[in-house]
Amino acid sequence: MARKKAQKKDIDPSLRITDDLDKLVDILPPRMKKGLEDAGKPLEDLLEVVMDLGRVPDARFPDGFINLGTQEITHEDIAYVVSRTGSFGEDNRAGIERTLHRISAIRNRTGDIIGLTCRVGRAVYGTIGIIHDLIESGKSLLLLGRPGVGKTTMLREVARVLADDFKKRVIVVDTSNEIAGDGDIPHPGIGSSRRMQVVSPDRQHAVMIEGVENHMPEVIVVDEIGTTDDAYAARTIAERGVQLIATAHGNTLENLMMNPTLSDIIGGIQAVTLSDEEARKRRTQKTVLERKAPPTFDILVEIRDWETLAVHPDVAMTVDLMLRGSVPQPEIRRRTADGSVEIIQDSNQDEMFRTIDRDMNNTTKTRAPEGRTVKIYPFAVSRSRLERALDEFALPARIVGDPAEADLVLALKTHERRAGSLLRRQCKELCVIKVIRSNTQKQIESALKEFFNISESAEDPAVREVEEAAHKILEEGSRGEELNPQPGHIRKLQHRIVEEYNLHSASVGEEPFRRVRIFR
Repeated sequence: MARKKAQKKDIDPSLRITDDLDKLVDILPPRMKKGLEDAGKPLEDLLEVVMDLGRVPDARFPDGFINLGTQEITHEDIAYVVSRTGSFGEDNRAGIERTLHRISAIRNRTGDIIGLTCRVGRAVYGTIGIIHDLIESGKSLLLLGRPGVGKTTMLREVARVLADDFKKRVIVVDTSNEIAGDGDIPHPGIGSSRRMQVVSPDRQHAVMIEGVENHMPEVIVVDEIGTTDDAYAARTIAERGVQLIATAHGNTLENLMMNPTLSDIIGGIQAVTLSDEEARKRRTQKTVLERKAPPTFDILVEIRDWETLAVHPDVAMTVDLMLRGSVPQPEIRRRTADGSVEIIQDSNQDEMFRTIDRDMNNTTKTRAPEGRTVKIYPFAVSRSRLERALDEFALPARIVGDPAEADLVLALKTHERRAGSLLRRQCKELCVIKVIRSNTQKQIESALKEFFNISESAEDPAVREVEEAAHKILEEGSRGEELNPQPGHIRKLQHRIVEEYNLHSASVGEEPFRRVRIFR
């Protein structure tokens, strides 16, 4: 599709970066500082310095790493760095006061530090031009992406813009001091936002609630929602009308749907048993997965790389579509070299939802067509068992080898999950896809009964009728009995019962008045 410019304003074409890199370099042992100077790499590209006891230290850059000298790390080297940082919390993270750098510790079984990761923290101004309209909307927003892709950097800039440009009351819940830096005075990267520190990660949810109750914010900003308690606190905040901007573990929306701990923030998923009529409308089996509550976040953004985002503008609608087997495409945005934003793919979720609604209102799609033979395509379903069921019920149907010809596709659940979207593309418009859990005779027969609207309760009076007629012939000496007209599958059942009484039977008459006659 043709690319188009997003309708946005105030996008800064230049990104201003502050990293206080000299303060991180100053805490390193002198020989490691010299190693960085001799590395021949621009320090503005430095990602982190890794120190492990008994190994040569590394400096890591986007294109690889280099060794900082040849001397192995000692306990004294580690103690040198630790003495120049802030105190380590329960999450084994420390920082350098009024900077965004993060020092993470690795400990041995007795609690001694035997490794350090000194990660460079940078405040990048101008990063949220690509989501400026989403932030301005006032809706709650969730950022996803792999580690190091820039979630926290963007979160920090969001807090600054909402506080300084939009003049909103913003509270930053800073669990590991990554958003606003170490020390009691927050880094200027969050602007005039207020920062609440968290004693330990397992208290993050409590501080989130405390921030809302005590300080009356319009916006709460929090990094790394990762526990059930965090998810519950996030829902509580959203329900109180506070805009919530957060990040979470996971790269995509689908990751959250499969995560039992965090699925609540996208509405939660539950199994629901539908009525026969509703199942026919939806063209599904009776037990389906549904979203059980409104999602905590209105919008979800997948950060794919520094310049590219995938935006799900309506999380509730996207989740509903995915639970119904559809794969909606998100809106893809890309930041260009001049700082503007291109939308290189539009979201199609509105169109997909309208299509599903239209299909659900057309209930004729889920019933066998009248007056002609139904063509059935078995997808990973036993052909021989299907043939036996068709013969058992005397149904006006035949098996075909191409889904494009079929009126009904009978699919095994495990295979439909893997290839369902491809199968739906191959089927014709009015084809019905029925999914069975297992490849058993009972499951196949149940699916056929539902599609052909065969009521099992209709068999009971027919059985009683044939048994009473058999007793009349055997006990009362009747020469023969003629039964009421029945569909083909019930007549077949009546013929079998007659055989059990050692009597004879035949079907007589024309449809729809064809019936069974019993005689000696």
